[in-house]
Amino acid sequence: MRLAAQPPFPRICILYLTCSTMIAMRRYTLILVSLFTFSCVRAQVYGTNNGSISFSSDAPLELIRASSNEMKGRVDMSKKIFAFSIRISSFNGFNSPLQKEHFNENYMESVQFPNASFSGRIIEDIDLTKDGSYTVRAKGNLTIHGVTQERIIKSDLVVKDGKVSLRSNFTVLLSEHNILIPKVVHEKLASEIKVEVKAELSAS
Repeated sequence: MRLAAQPPFPRICILYLTCSTMIAMRRYTLILVSLFTFSCVRAQVYGTNNGSISFSSDAPLELIRASSNEMKGRVDMSKKIFAFSIRISSFNGFNSPLQKEHFNENYMESVQFPNASFSGRIIEDIDLTKDGSYTVRAKGNLTIHGVTQERIIKSDLVVKDGKVSLRSNFTVLLSEHNILIPKVVHEKLASEIKVEVKAELSAS
């Protein structure tokens, strides 16, 4: 007695389910990759731990310059944040070791106020994933010598090959941050200090 041939439906069903599963997994993987890529592009977060800040005091009887390469900075276009901070005692240069000592102890009081910082919100809308030159302004708080002042700081950004070069120049009035100039050095220390910020930012 010959058995009737089994219908091919189970095999076809298994093949169909396997193909459907593979297609679904492929689509799921593509969705995950797309979401990851989209989130990375949208994040646009760039930072540095070794940016440069320099300042100069151009008074009638003396020119003082100092700089530090320990600036920590961050630009986050997804949140439109521009921020940086610097350890006051990291500045070097000056015209003598004694001048640096006076800077830290008498004027900046760097033990009591160890850091200066700025944190602001970027006003312009720009896309840092595209190469080009951009000028942005950030409105926020500049804190020096424990005193915070609201400022708008303008910066120039150059984007090339996924890296961002930042440069910013602004001035600081010592009186606005409760930094007093003794009369004996009034001719040697400017009341308005020129500041320059430079940094190479990488995606983080």
